[in-house]
Amino acid sequence: MIILVIKGKSGERKGMYSYEDVLTYVQEENVKFIRLSFCDVKGKQKSITIMPSELHRAFESGISFDASAIEGFGEESASDLFLYPDASTLSILPWQPAHGKVVRMFCSICYPDGTQFPKDGRYILRQAVQKAAKKGITCYFGVEFEFYLFKTDENGEKTNVPFDHAGYMDMDPEDKCEHVRREICFTLMDMGIQPECAHHEEGPGQNEIDFRYSDAMSAADHAVTFQSVVRTIAMRNGLYADFTPKPLKGYSGNGMHVNISVTSKDGCDYNAAFMAGILDRIEEITYFLNPTENSYQRLGEMKAPRYISWSEGNRSQLVRIPAAKGEYRRMELRSPDPEANPYLSIALLIYAGLDGVERGLVPPSPTTMNFYRVRNEELVEFKTLPSTLDKAREVAKNSAWLKTILPENYLEIL
Repeated sequence: MIILVIKGKSGERKGMYSYEDVLTYVQEENVKFIRLSFCDVKGKQKSITIMPSELHRAFESGISFDASAIEGFGEESASDLFLYPDASTLSILPWQPAHGKVVRMFCSICYPDGTQFPKDGRYILRQAVQKAAKKGITCYFGVEFEFYLFKTDENGEKTNVPFDHAGYMDMDPEDKCEHVRREICFTLMDMGIQPECAHHEEGPGQNEIDFRYSDAMSAADHAVTFQSVVRTIAMRNGLYADFTPKPLKGYSGNGMHVNISVTSKDGCDYNAAFMAGILDRIEEITYFLNPTENSYQRLGEMKAPRYISWSEGNRSQLVRIPAAKGEYRRMELRSPDPEANPYLSIALLIYAGLDGVERGLVPPSPTTMNFYRVRNEELVEFKTLPSTLDKAREVAKNSAWLKTILPENYLEIL
C-alpha cells in the first residue's frame, strides 16, 4: 500500500504531492486500472474506472459523471459533477488479478466550477472534523461490524440457510466461518487496514470483525472498504454476506457499534460532555444511524438498545464504557447498524458531541439495571429511541439543530 497526500479540491492534507507520485507507483506496480470511488447519500459505494493515462486529468480537472443517475444527487437539468481523487486513500484491491492490477482511491465530489458538492458525505464529515479542530478537539473512532454468512444456491443467489450453526466465540469444527474471517482479515491488512479481533457471534452464521481506532475520516473510509471486502470474499467462497440489521427473526441482529474517544489540545477531558451531547441528540440522529424499516426490528432485543441510558460495561445500555485502560478507554454507542452511511453517522456524532461540549452538558446518572430483565413499570422514567423509521424521520425533520448542520433540503431526499 502507498500513503500519499495532496492538497487540492479533495481537501487540505499534510504535504504537497502531485499526481506524478501516484503515477510512479502505478507504473512500478503494473497497475492497469484505477477505480475512483465515492458514496451516494445512503452510503452505498459507487465507482468509475479510469486508465493510468487519465490520472493527470483526474487530479487537475476531475472526472465527470452523471449525478442525476445517483439517488439524491441532482436532476437532469444540472447533472454534471466531478470526482477528484484523494491520493492518501490509494490502495491495491488484492482480489483483482496480479497482472493488470487494480487500485482504488476515494474521491471528493465537486461542481463544474470546483466548489464542493454539499451532499458529499466525505465533505460533510470533513466539515465536522474541522469544527472540532477549531475547538482543539480530536475525535477517534473504532467501528465493530456484525454480519451473517448465508449459503447461496446453484445460481449464486442468497438463500436463508446460515453457513453454520455455531454460537458466540465457538471454534471449529462448529465454526465453519473461521477461514472466511481469516481471509477477510488478510485482505484488509493488504489494504492497510489493521483488524483487532474477529470471532463468531451469537447468531447462526453470524460474525464480528473489529478494527483499530483511527481518525474520523479514516474510520469512515475503512467502514466502507470493510463492507466491500467482506461481500467480495464471501462471494469468492460461494457465500452471501448479509449486513442487514435483522436478517433472521428470533436471532441476534447486526450492529455497527461505534467506539469514540476524545482528546484536546488544552488537556481537558471532554469525554463526559461529549457523551452527554450524543445522549441528548440521539433521538434526532437515529434516522441516520438506523435508516431502514428493518433497523427497528433489531432495536430493543438481543442486546440491541432501546432506552437512552449509559453505564459501565452493561451491554443492555445505549452507551457503555467498556472495561479498558489507557488509550483504549472509550465510549461505545450500540444503536447504529451497518445500513447507516458511515460518513454521515460519524459526522453527526461529532456534531452532537461538540454540542454537548459547547453547552457544558453533564451526563445523567449511570444505569446499572439490565433492561431486558426488569418490569415495565421500572422503565417508565427512561426515554426511548424512535420505535419506527417513520417516527425517526419525523423527529429528524422537526429538528432545528439538524437544519443548521446538514445541507439545504438534505432531509427531503432521504
